[in-house]
Amino acid sequence: MNTESPIAHHPSAPAWFNKALAVPFEDKTVMVEGCPIHYLHWERPGKPGLLLVHGGGAHAHWWTFLAPFFTDHYSVAALDMSGAGDSGRREAYSAELFSAELMGVCADAGFDDKPIIVGHSFGGFVTLNTGTLFGDRLTGVVLVDSPVRPPDYQWQHQRNRAPVRPKKIYPDFETALARFRLMPPQECDSDYVIDYIGRHSVTEADGGWTWKFDDQLFRKFRFGDMTEALKSLQCRVGVIYGDRSQLFTQDIADYMFEVLDSSVPFVAIPEADHHLFIDQPLPFVAALRALLAEWRHSRPNRGG
Repeated sequence: MNTESPIAHHPSAPAWFNKALAVPFEDKTVMVEGCPIHYLHWERPGKPGLLLVHGGGAHAHWWTFLAPFFTDHYSVAALDMSGAGDSGRREAYSAELFSAELMGVCADAGFDDKPIIVGHSFGGFVTLNTGTLFGDRLTGVVLVDSPVRPPDYQWQHQRNRAPVRPKKIYPDFETALARFRLMPPQECDSDYVIDYIGRHSVTEADGGWTWKFDDQLFRKFRFGDMTEALKSLQCRVGVIYGDRSQLFTQDIADYMFEVLDSSVPFVAIPEADHHLFIDQPLPFVAALRALLAEWRHSRPNRGG
């Protein structure tokens, strides 16, 4: 079993944060299509499965301080997809391989009875693709600030930033940690969260320290138009986004709502940008818990 120590040098960390990090979990690894996939598991035998999926350049520990809020009703896992965190790297990446990783973790964690998958940003697109491929084996998917854009979307309205920048080598751990930034950039008042995530983002390398993610991933892989995937979902789906997100605008929310149907909940988290569960972690937890509670006590109108 593993637990995280409270971040002593950030006395502003609230009690709920340190309490969540003190909840034990297990580090596990499963082989999926020849690649070791690492994940964290807050096992609750007999409870249905809930899988949490990180965004681009991120890792499983973005969820460590949130996962314990869901263990009353779920056995929870958070994975490192290939090319991220403590999982292996691939020569080539594909949407099908990422989806196989999600389902491989679900199987290894014992999530046999239609788990729910929650994905943030890039992880939301992987989650969406997994719902189209394996929807009959899932209760539902939740897309967290994962904007499915119209085919004619005007990209000049978005900031021209690569999802993952080339990595640098830093001389020591503290120098690397000091360079940790959210991408896309946004302000964040929760220094204790940034410090915690940053400490799990770096690793030793030849000549110093660098980031864990594979900076070649997005040179080898791209998602295409996701509209057809959104239309074809047969399992339940929910959408949570930041109402200040520069990626998930109201026009995109309106478009996705039109592609889906009135049975799909859309929840905007107030005062939250793209990294909404860093901006507003407890409002995010409340929104996701409410959505999951509704799914537990209602019959699906679509798929499921």
